[in-house]
Amino acid sequence: MMLQILTGINILFLPTNILGNMEKFLNFKIIKFFILILIIFSCDSHIKNQDLNLLPSIKNKLFTNEFSNLKPEKIYQAYSSKNNELPIRYGYTQQITKGDSIKSVIDFSIDEKINLDNEGYILKIEEEKIIIRAKDTAGLFYSFITLNQIIEDSKNNNTNLPIISIDDFPLLKFRPIHLDVKHHTEKKSYYFDLIDYLAKLKINGIIVEFEDKLKYETRTEVGSSDSFSIEWWIKLSEYANKRNIKISPLVQGLGHASYILKHAKNFHLRDKPDSDWAFNPLDPRTYELQFDLYKDAIRATPFGKYLHVGGDEVYLIEREGKTELELNLFWLNKVSEFAEKNNRIPIFWDDMPLKHAGLYAPMFDDKMDKKEVDEIWKKNEINLQSFIKKFPKNAIYMRWNYQKSHSYGNQKAMDWYTKNNLKVMGATAGQTRWTLMPRNQSNIPQIRSFALNSIEKKINGLLLTLWDDDSPHFELYKRGISAFAEYSWSGDNLSIEKFKSIYRLRNFGHLFYNDNFEFIDILERPAELWVNLLLSKDRGNSSSRGSKPEVSDIIDLPDLNKRGEWSKKYNEKIINARNSLKLSEKVDKIINNIKSKDHKNTYTLDVYQQVNELTKFTSNLILKLEKLDKEGDLNNISSVESEFNEVRLKFEDVYQKTRIINKPKDYILDQDHHNHPANQTINFDWQFLSEIVLLDKLKKKYN
Repeated sequence: MMLQILTGINILFLPTNILGNMEKFLNFKIIKFFILILIIFSCDSHIKNQDLNLLPSIKNKLFTNEFSNLKPEKIYQAYSSKNNELPIRYGYTQQITKGDSIKSVIDFSIDEKINLDNEGYILKIEEEKIIIRAKDTAGLFYSFITLNQIIEDSKNNNTNLPIISIDDFPLLKFRPIHLDVKHHTEKKSYYFDLIDYLAKLKINGIIVEFEDKLKYETRTEVGSSDSFSIEWWIKLSEYANKRNIKISPLVQGLGHASYILKHAKNFHLRDKPDSDWAFNPLDPRTYELQFDLYKDAIRATPFGKYLHVGGDEVYLIEREGKTELELNLFWLNKVSEFAEKNNRIPIFWDDMPLKHAGLYAPMFDDKMDKKEVDEIWKKNEINLQSFIKKFPKNAIYMRWNYQKSHSYGNQKAMDWYTKNNLKVMGATAGQTRWTLMPRNQSNIPQIRSFALNSIEKKINGLLLTLWDDDSPHFELYKRGISAFAEYSWSGDNLSIEKFKSIYRLRNFGHLFYNDNFEFIDILERPAELWVNLLLSKDRGNSSSRGSKPEVSDIIDLPDLNKRGEWSKKYNEKIINARNSLKLSEKVDKIINNIKSKDHKNTYTLDVYQQVNELTKFTSNLILKLEKLDKEGDLNNISSVESEFNEVRLKFEDVYQKTRIINKPKDYILDQDHHNHPANQTINFDWQFLSEIVLLDKLKKKYN
């Protein structure tokens, strides 16, 4: 049939032997022809639907819908006419070495004259060549990070590299994350791996909140026995600096000073003798101690530009006729002067001056009418203006807002700094006071909102805080970190749902772009329900050692003489437990499905699975208590202790692959003013405190 289509009626007049050979020959050619047609159509369809799923994404690109002749596995050599050195490289670009101009596929150089902002670069993939022009060494580093993602995608899609032209640069200059080590540390190797992870996302800064995890040499009592030496932090700083990440210290001073003032040696510096929370800002010895800590922290971070001095959430005794606002500003001027003398820019949490001025509430209330906000400012702005000369000009006032950054009151506060020629920078959050894991879609909506607002206001940067108060595993912060990297670099380029798809693709593998593989959002709800499932009253986080949890916090147990009463009393918890288990089942299926395919970052998936397993245990425990209440049979709870021990063992086994889960035996717990779950016990009991107390209560009641 195919032969006739091509040759027509004249073929009938050929000799039989020639006809037979020709038929074989033409059939072979026809098969090859149709295969070629299928490949062309297949590739064309792929090209038209292909997009660059890069993270961070690229804003300025010219995509031709054509492929180059460059195969991913054949990109070996790079040449620089200016003899620039190749940057540190990751993934597929690690195979690239310097070569001559003839053999090299990549032509790269640094050109300060190109019309791009710092850290920017131009990347062109042509039919036979890749051309890179970078504004600076950081831009060159980032160009190869982008190239690696393109090569990886081409490899996964079994195509050559696409022909494309990219102009790329950050929309926010300073894009740091907050590394809070107050309640635990990771294994040392994890921090180096983390630097590489951040570098690949084009994060360019870390503000490390040392607290007692720096082995201070001047004030040896402050550093805990598990703290890291100044020399070790210098090594980490050097490693980070080579990857365009500058580490700067945060050393809390005026308030949040429990890690210092819990030590008997420093009791005399307390603002209130019975509280380890705040320093007396008028005692000169306060500054002798703080400046010693600052000096060690600056030594430990030799490439840092900033000194974050904290200063938030502090309430002071009014002394010598000075108001709390005046005392705050007195302290701030002292530490800002020190920072300037030591070639650091001071950063200060700005909430207390605004609070003392009566301007705090509108920043955190997005429902407040604009007119009402303006009236509050009209009435109270004078409280700030009267002290404007006492606001240090060299400081950056960090306007933190983790849930309501879009509020008119927050915007008005930021504008006030700009109007008064004071430097302002925002701080959003990837983790606040969420137990087990971040919530609110990893807080992506708020991260995005504050990033876009900062770009619009042309502010220098934005900090992503990652608080250790409730101490989820750091792997669970990575989606929020990636979102921060995306929106601080590229602005309003991706929808939140599009970002999530690209995050899955880049972090778990190219097969998981589809929404069917989304499990993190689903798991947030069981984690949220877990927090209060065993508590008699919702607390927002787990029990604190400041109370007697077995009496005041943990739910009652069934009275076997009053069948069904417990189930009625805790009906809402039973419903929540059932709903939680349904969601956990979905999470199990999705994660197991991902693990059954070609995937990466297995450890991150393992951590999510352990979170899911813990929520499942607690939900099942509620349902077993319901069954006990209705049937009166103690066999319903006979195995719960062994089940818990197994869950805990697996949970700890996974977590401690990267984390130090226990504090040293000589560690001194502070007064725990804010009920931090991670501050309840020396060992890892705090993570399971509600379960431990309830199981103990079961033993006492039914044994």
